[in-house]
Amino acid sequence: MLVARIERFPIAGSFTISRGAKTEAVTVVAEISQAGLTGRGECVPYPRYDETPEATLAAILAVRNAVAGGLDRQGLQAAMPPGAARNALDCALVDLEAKRAGRRAWEVLGRQAPKPCITAYTISLGSSEAMAAAAAKAAQRPLLKIKLGGDGDGERIAAVRQAAPHSELIVDANEAWTPSNLASNLAACAAAGVTLVEQPLPAGRDEMLGRIRRSIAVCADESVHDRASLAALRDRYDAVNIKLDKTGGLTEALALADAAQALGFDVMVGCMVATSLSMAPAMLLTPQARFVDLDGPLLLARDRDHGLRYDETHVAPPEAALWG
Repeated sequence: MLVARIERFPIAGSFTISRGAKTEAVTVVAEISQAGLTGRGECVPYPRYDETPEATLAAILAVRNAVAGGLDRQGLQAAMPPGAARNALDCALVDLEAKRAGRRAWEVLGRQAPKPCITAYTISLGSSEAMAAAAAKAAQRPLLKIKLGGDGDGERIAAVRQAAPHSELIVDANEAWTPSNLASNLAACAAAGVTLVEQPLPAGRDEMLGRIRRSIAVCADESVHDRASLAALRDRYDAVNIKLDKTGGLTEALALADAAQALGFDVMVGCMVATSLSMAPAMLLTPQARFVDLDGPLLLARDRDHGLRYDETHVAPPEAALWG
C-alpha cells in the first residue's frame, strides 16, 4: 500500500538565496507498506524545475497501482523521470528493503557504512552586515556555505571572511552571476580564501566556464541532475553537487557519484531545506564526498522524531528508527 502527503515545517527565521526567501519547508512524504513493514521517503519539490507540492503528490499517487503490483526500484527508474516524486518513492523502497532484510540500508545496497562527518552550515544571502553577523555566530564551524548572488557579492564574501577567519568557505551563487561579473566575483572569492564556488552561471549558459582561467574550483549544481548530464560538464566544472531530489532518488544518486568520480570530478552531497528524513538517505553518499552539505534540519524550527544527530561540526548517520 502506498500513501503520500504534503507536510510543512517552519524555518527558524527565513532562508534566502538569489531566487528569494522562504519561511517554511514544504515536503512530500511517501510511505510504502507491505507485510506489516513501512518504508518512508521524503522529497522537496523545487519551483526551479517547475515542481509543486501538489503535482509531486499527484505523481506519486499515480503509481499506486504499480507499487501494489510489485514495482521495485529498478522498475521505478524506467517508470518515472528524475525528480522529487521519484526520490520519495525510491527512498521509501530502499527503507522497506532494509526493514525486510533486517539490515541497514548501506548493507543492503553493498555500500560503505557512513560515519559522522563534517557538514557545511549555510549563511543566507543578505546585506554584508547581516551575513557577517550570521557568520560570526557560526565561526566555530569548520565549513560554511555562503549564499551569494547579487550586486555587492565581493563585499559580502570579504565581510564573511573577516567574521569567520578560520572556517573553510564554499560559495553558492545559485546561477545569479553573469559573464560580465564572473571574473571579478571569482577574484573576490579567491582573495577571501574560498575553496569552491557552486553554479556561478545559469545552467545551459555556462560555456564561459570552459574558457576562463581560474584559481578556484567550480562545482555544478543546477547543471547536473543524473548520469546523463555528466558528459557536458567535463571542461567546465571540477565538482558536482549531488542532491537526491535532482537525481530522482538514492539509486541514481549512488550511480551518479560512482560515474562522477570515474571521470575525475569531486563530489559534494547537497540538500534542500528539509527534515532529517530527506538527509538520511543522502548520508550513504558521504563516504565518497569531498564536501558534505546536509544542514537542512539545522535551518528548521523543529525536526522529525529520531532526527539526525548534529553537534557543532558533525552530522551522524541515521538511526534505524528514522530511516534505513
